[in-house]
Amino acid sequence: MASDEMDPTRRRFLTGATTVVGGAGLLAGIVPFVNSMSVSARAQAAGAPVEADISRLEPGQKVTYEWRGKPVWVVRRTDRMLETLAKLEPQLADPDSSGSDQPPYCENPERARQDRRDVLVMEGVCTHLGCSPSYFPDAGGELGSDWLGGFFCPCHGSKYDISGRVYAGQPAPKNMPVPPHMYVSENVLLIGDDERG
Repeated sequence: MASDEMDPTRRRFLTGATTVVGGAGLLAGIVPFVNSMSVSARAQAAGAPVEADISRLEPGQKVTYEWRGKPVWVVRRTDRMLETLAKLEPQLADPDSSGSDQPPYCENPERARQDRRDVLVMEGVCTHLGCSPSYFPDAGGELGSDWLGGFFCPCHGSKYDISGRVYAGQPAPKNMPVPPHMYVSENVLLIGDDERG
């Protein structure tokens, strides 16, 4: 009759072992599931803000960064370039950028933040069919004696001023978009984030 008696030590051992094995199995199933729900590093990098050091950007110079798979141009404009903006307004399709894409703080002729009107941050994509316009900063030249500087799309001939505002009567329907951006410091720009507004 000794075999009918319960062994409390054996029972505790079996209960503990079952709990440990069950917990490990549950954990092994949950970790991959939770990891599959998080954003991959590649996807995060594609949409994450891009930091740009503009300390070496000379007046009149343009540099290109990539954000969300698009070229983003940063141009340090000269006083002469900024003076052309008011002169060109009668020739533009949307001089106030009311029908174009930009953050509210860039709804001005420079399409830039108030404290950094000399720096243009803009997606370098023509709003007609998505070609990348060329940068022609100098007045005159091959674009004619009335050209005051800006961007020219070689695909279908759309012309933009130095703020990315499209001339009237061009194939492109809108001004080039301005992405959200902010300055982390005087010479460090964050493209794709404007938490500070």
